[in-house]
Amino acid sequence: MADRSLLVRALWFVFIGWWATPVVVNIAWFLNATVIGIPLGIALINLVPTVLSLKEPRERDTHEGRSQHSFVVRAVYFVFVGWWLSWFWANAAAFFAVTIIGLPIAFWMFNRLPYVTSLYRFDG
Repeated sequence: MADRSLLVRALWFVFIGWWATPVVVNIAWFLNATVIGIPLGIALINLVPTVLSLKEPRERDTHEGRSQHSFVVRAVYFVFVGWWLSWFWANAAAFFAVTIIGLPIAFWMFNRLPYVTSLYRFDG
């Protein structure tokens, strides 16, 4: 898919991304707290950069020449760290997003949310 222009992405963020992203994050976190909802919760977390600013990943399988961590490593990380750390990380990013000064930090944090949650490399 072709990258969207900076103007389109900025308009998306101003009118939709800033409020939709925390909603998606908290729905994902709730789903992750239920065992049966984890697959959908992880899928929503991986969509956060797109929900925030229509940012599409350039490549889903590799990042700077490195492949994704194994499923087992990612699952163990998620169970012990990712599910709770991602909630704090995402809500801190949402706080930064509503401030003009913190906006660059918020974008940086939201774009790294898939990695914080499950070590998923979102090369965007």
